[in-house]
Amino acid sequence: MIAFDAAHRTVHYPPDRRFRIWIKPSFVVAAICLALTPLVAAWVQAAAFGLPYLAPIPEFHPANLAGVHGFPWWLRWAHFFNFVFLMMLVRSGLSILADHPRLYFNNGCTPGTEWIRFTPLHVPTDRMWTAKDDARYISPIFGLPGYRHTVGVARSWHFIDVYGFIITGLIFIALLFVSGQWARLVPNTWEALPAAWATFVHYANFHFPPEPDGFYAYNALQQIVYFFVVFIFAPISILAGAAMSPVMVNRFPSFPHIFGGRQGARSIHFLMMLAWVGFLIAHVTLVALTGFERNMNHIVLGTDNYRPLGMILGLVGLALVLGSWIVAHYISWKSPRLLQHIQKAISQPIRLAILNRLNPRGRYTKEQISPHFWPNGKMPQREDWREMVANEFRNFKLKVEGLVENPVELSLSEISSLGEDEYITMHHCIQGWSGIAQWNGIPMKKLIDLVKPKPAATAVAFFSFGEALYGGAYYDTQTLENVLKPECLLASAMNGAPLTAEYGAPLRLRVENQLGYKMVKWIERIEFLESEKMLGKGEGGANEDDEYFDLLPNI
Repeated sequence: MIAFDAAHRTVHYPPDRRFRIWIKPSFVVAAICLALTPLVAAWVQAAAFGLPYLAPIPEFHPANLAGVHGFPWWLRWAHFFNFVFLMMLVRSGLSILADHPRLYFNNGCTPGTEWIRFTPLHVPTDRMWTAKDDARYISPIFGLPGYRHTVGVARSWHFIDVYGFIITGLIFIALLFVSGQWARLVPNTWEALPAAWATFVHYANFHFPPEPDGFYAYNALQQIVYFFVVFIFAPISILAGAAMSPVMVNRFPSFPHIFGGRQGARSIHFLMMLAWVGFLIAHVTLVALTGFERNMNHIVLGTDNYRPLGMILGLVGLALVLGSWIVAHYISWKSPRLLQHIQKAISQPIRLAILNRLNPRGRYTKEQISPHFWPNGKMPQREDWREMVANEFRNFKLKVEGLVENPVELSLSEISSLGEDEYITMHHCIQGWSGIAQWNGIPMKKLIDLVKPKPAATAVAFFSFGEALYGGAYYDTQTLENVLKPECLLASAMNGAPLTAEYGAPLRLRVENQLGYKMVKWIERIEFLESEKMLGKGEGGANEDDEYFDLLPNI
């Protein structure tokens, strides 16, 4: 248990920690049918015709075996590290999911249209209910880091581990083909399909089929399942994750359509997690039931015998994995800044070199505008802002200062006179929800042309009338390069009407290659700086300072 001060305890350990899973009835029926169809077919076949014939398994003699067999050292280590990374991805992914505990197959994320939710709460209609309010607590026993509103730390773990998972997988696949081990996983004849079905019929009727010694060969069902895990499950999981990136969605809008849209990709990413967990449970169960000691010697020591050493070392390895979860938990809460910086050192060069070079060009129609757009952030409580709301911001003046040759103070009408643009774009929140809306405002490039930044200016800070999670003014920064990108607006209108207080009046930033928390609402002033390190705790924004979010969140 981590000890929190009063402010952090209120956020991370709320009084309402109820957990409930609700699934849309039609999805329950579809899932049951999908699961029962092959089982019923196998039961009917066995009842009508008996268990299908399976050829006897020949005894393998290593001295006479010409084909590829055994488990070389690189395969055994890849097997271990993939398990380590996969479990970390599952645990951190559950914490990310808890920050918006609803899954959809539509990009608007309207409450009530989810197909599954992990909360007992219905979104109230009699008061403002933000996406932050909707987040749920998750026990650190299951989630990394667990508790509530820790999505920044969870993302750090997720990205650190996803790089490990991908690199390990690429090395594994390359060595599969270099060594010839691929022949054990890739079926080379269509006859493998009926042979796999025959084996499945035996399992479905609780009758163990003849098992080859896995050190030398797999049965047809094992081969097909392992093929799918390596060459289908992993790529789908990775691509579905990429299809949630704002820069990918807004640069290549047809890409997420492979998964049924951005939220479809999020749902499929979750379903693939369930597939991985289901595979692990079935795999470990069969390893135990078909000769645990011998199977552990295969994958731990690369030997084929009945000595207990492989089993002992395997259990030690499992204990180390469990110990790593405990260590990760304490790193998350005792050294989150270190974790944030490690993730930044790994991720940011890749993002700058690849993702940040992609300019948004996604286009949506008015018919696609979301009927519900989740509000978020802490509404301003300042008296001056309340007075401006009352007089419709007629006396509002935007201050633009700092490292500029022409500092200005502009009213909303003066800002509008600079020339407005209009875009319909998809908003991506770090919590997981999305929404499509129409935005009107001046391109930041026009404001930059007016104020003329000095050569030393590389960062632009946007200060809000609203407060950060733990107090103090909310702010965030952008590089000068990013605010010059297409579709970057200082928006004053949403869906054809002036911004309301709920959605960021008088002004909010739109920068379509990043996540929503970088798009500051209730903007009071803008300052051009030499570096984002000059503000706050030097991380680039209030959420980066106190919630350990990414400085450059384009995925």
